[in-house]
Amino acid sequence: MTDLEADLRRAVRGEVGFDVTSRALVTMDASNYRRVPLGVVAPRDADDVAAVLEVCREHAVPVVARGGGTSIAGQATGVGVVLDFTRHMNRLVALDPGARTAVVQPGLVLDRLQEAAAPHELRFGPDPSTHSRCTLGGMIGNNSCGSHSVAWGTTADSVRVLDVVTARGERLRLGQGWAGAPDGLRALVEGDLARLRTGFPELPRRISGYALDALLPERGADVARSFCGSEGTLGVLTEAVVGLVEAPRARALAVLGYADESAAAEAAAGLLPLGPLTVEGMAADLVPSTAGLPRGGAWLFVETGGESPAEARARAQAIVRAADVVDSLVVTEEAGQRALWRIREDASGTATRADGFEAWPGWEDCAVPPARLGAYLRDFRGLLRRHGLRGTPYGHFGDGCIHVRIDFDLLTPAGVGRFRGFSEEVADLVVAHGGSLSGEHGDGQARAELLPRMYGAGMVTLFERAKALWDPDDLLNPGMLVRPAPLDANLRFAVLPREPVDVAFGYPSDGGDFSAAVRRCVGVAKCRTTTVSGPAVMCPSFRVTGREEHSTRGRARLLHEMLAGELVTDGWRSTEVRDALDLCLSCKGCRSDCPVEVDMATYKAEFLHHHYAGRRRPAAHYSMGWLPVWLRWASRTRAVPLLNALAAVRPFARVARAVAGIAPERAIPRLAGETFSRWWRRRGSSDAPAGELVVLWPDTFTEHLSPAVGRAAVRVLEAAGLRVALPPVLRMRGRPVGDGRSRSPAALAAARRVRVCCGLTYVSTGQLDRARAVLRRTLDLMEPVLETAAPVVVLEPSCAAALRTDLPELLHDDPRAARLAARVLTFAEALERHAPGWRPPRVDRPAVGQTHCHQHAVLGDTADRRLRTAAGLTGELSGGCCGLAGDFGFAKGHFEVSAACAEERLLPAVRDAPPGAVVLADGFSCRTQLEQLAGVRGRHLAEVLAAALEGEAMRE
Repeated sequence: MTDLEADLRRAVRGEVGFDVTSRALVTMDASNYRRVPLGVVAPRDADDVAAVLEVCREHAVPVVARGGGTSIAGQATGVGVVLDFTRHMNRLVALDPGARTAVVQPGLVLDRLQEAAAPHELRFGPDPSTHSRCTLGGMIGNNSCGSHSVAWGTTADSVRVLDVVTARGERLRLGQGWAGAPDGLRALVEGDLARLRTGFPELPRRISGYALDALLPERGADVARSFCGSEGTLGVLTEAVVGLVEAPRARALAVLGYADESAAAEAAAGLLPLGPLTVEGMAADLVPSTAGLPRGGAWLFVETGGESPAEARARAQAIVRAADVVDSLVVTEEAGQRALWRIREDASGTATRADGFEAWPGWEDCAVPPARLGAYLRDFRGLLRRHGLRGTPYGHFGDGCIHVRIDFDLLTPAGVGRFRGFSEEVADLVVAHGGSLSGEHGDGQARAELLPRMYGAGMVTLFERAKALWDPDDLLNPGMLVRPAPLDANLRFAVLPREPVDVAFGYPSDGGDFSAAVRRCVGVAKCRTTTVSGPAVMCPSFRVTGREEHSTRGRARLLHEMLAGELVTDGWRSTEVRDALDLCLSCKGCRSDCPVEVDMATYKAEFLHHHYAGRRRPAAHYSMGWLPVWLRWASRTRAVPLLNALAAVRPFARVARAVAGIAPERAIPRLAGETFSRWWRRRGSSDAPAGELVVLWPDTFTEHLSPAVGRAAVRVLEAAGLRVALPPVLRMRGRPVGDGRSRSPAALAAARRVRVCCGLTYVSTGQLDRARAVLRRTLDLMEPVLETAAPVVVLEPSCAAALRTDLPELLHDDPRAARLAARVLTFAEALERHAPGWRPPRVDRPAVGQTHCHQHAVLGDTADRRLRTAAGLTGELSGGCCGLAGDFGFAKGHFEVSAACAEERLLPAVRDAPPGAVVLADGFSCRTQLEQLAGVRGRHLAEVLAAALEGEAMRE
């Protein structure tokens, strides 16, 4: 333990982390920059903050205040001690609806404030796209804005009073007026009034530099306002009084289509006199699908408010009439508006991997006067072309503030040189248009070096003098705003290996490069959202523990540091990475919910494959990882009755769980007395439809644990006129299928012994060599199917997802893998595509439950929704993850997290179900979790429809 760490542990009551994991998690924010800190402190209160500053001043160690870590210019990273306010100093202290104010701590997430204010028809005006995870302290530090700034301004416009601790331990209460200001600040302002009155451009989004003009006498010497946007360089915020605004009771969203981005930009300023709440712009190359949008190559999203939906709609229609558009759309339904806004909010992530190329921040949010936006964008596009760069501008067109991710090559010296050259030229372009280098996210390291181009040397010298008054020792976030580090230093990619890492998966979307896959995480931290709605899944373990290392971003950061080898020094053998991944449920939610589609489940499997290579694995990897083998053995040896009987004997079950690495809180599921395929063979010949052939996949769970699901699926598929077959024995009721070639009795017997398998359990435990062997054998067995046009229907969502994604990514060298993956359909997809004229039986009951996380992330549930609607199953299934997640919830040490995940959305939905509701759960894990935690029997959709068919038959 260093002297610094020891002194901090004695001085503060909060957590002090100088371990590898604590430091690795904060080496980066959402910018291009990386710095390795000495340690991290999570203070409990202002006294802790003062104590940290005192200790660090004695040791001459810098201090960086950090909120949600979503800063895009590098100002939330540092080489000294990082203060993490999200763990303890995250409360809403008070809310006064009458005064329309709230007292907040710096670590409070914006959405928590909005939720508390909403019952009073109030809200905090600024709302960055990261509102679900950004903190009020970070917003004040960056003077954040968001999409509603045309109506409610920047964070500085909403700040009333700030409690601050200076680097030398002074506790100041900043407001309007000089009371509480540091000594000498008033003299500095009064000594240079002319410069302060003329040196700042007038535009709504001028965030760059220190806001010293707020200290002018005609502006009330607003010291609190001038502190906003100082990026933690002047003092450390411990509490704030902020103003709230009245929220409109109803909203409407007008989506205006334009021919191109320039046309949309030129139109934006003309809409401002109509009083919109937002005027946001984005172009078609940033939208994953233009379905649901009006015609056009670019769009303005213009939100209006009113006392009633009719009033909000009328205002939106007035804007449509005033706009010269290609096409338009007005949306008043909340769900429709949320879906459209989600496209805009995810843009900072999707822009990073648009059109298959990597793009990065750096010129993320410059701003010009709104009336000059169209001309600026044309010049900006020309500059991109001259440098051979690509980028898609989007953002706050009504404020003249543009976000853009650019495909800088930050991996080679030549590319970094181009990055610098472009940055210098675009800074001059912004200034030529009367703009600000930063219009929202601050200067940080990305732009501070260029501030003299915007303000001139005299104003920058004034900034340096102001910094010296607040922080004479340059203790707070040095290298930001004044005396900055070079914009091309400390780039986070410089430490990554230059040659591709030898890996098992193919990573087709990343050119086979695991480093590129890890680079996907840009740090926007959508995975740190503490509450989710709708179908969203990511990131269940973070929502349970609230710890960064259990978020997708945190795990990606540790993998980045593992590849870098500077902080995490033992590579694939790293215990820090292993421990962080241990609570990853492999739900795959990040594959769909993360804006850049980070796939932590795959990264986890890859890591476990290397981590345990040549080493003994945890017991659960042998018991549950090899589950298909043990279940087939039990079935062949007729040991199922004995095993079920022994599992019911507590002493035996306790020993079995201990040996197998199963959580002692778990009951061992009963094995089916008759497997699904044995029932299929015993069923024998009967009248069979002569319709289109579908191959029903006998996954391990359906085969040995839930054969009733398979029987129900056969009943429904045949009722729909489809001809069902099972692999690998491609004979159905005496009729050959596939290529029609006969098979000998010996071959058929051998085929019964060797079953197809998706390899899921081996993949999830990182036994990738075994998974590849199983999958190659499966492809051999499935070759006759691949010779036909028959789809492969998979009932278990996790197995379907494994065949769709893990199979072709793991066997990327075998063309058969992609062919089989393309054939895989869910139960609902098979009925919709191959029995389009069939109508399901009417169930006419409400349905509750949860969409399987793998179905949400990989397969999609559109066909399931339509099938449920056709059957009269009403209501929406919840999102999230059930928490069992294959072997995760059974593994020793995971029960508490598993149960907490279920309590988040699934169990409350079932408890609150209306009378007579059907509990739907297509996944075996989901059904098991429901049974073991709630005593509720969940059913696969096939079971529900089969029961309805039987009911119809009985009535007939």
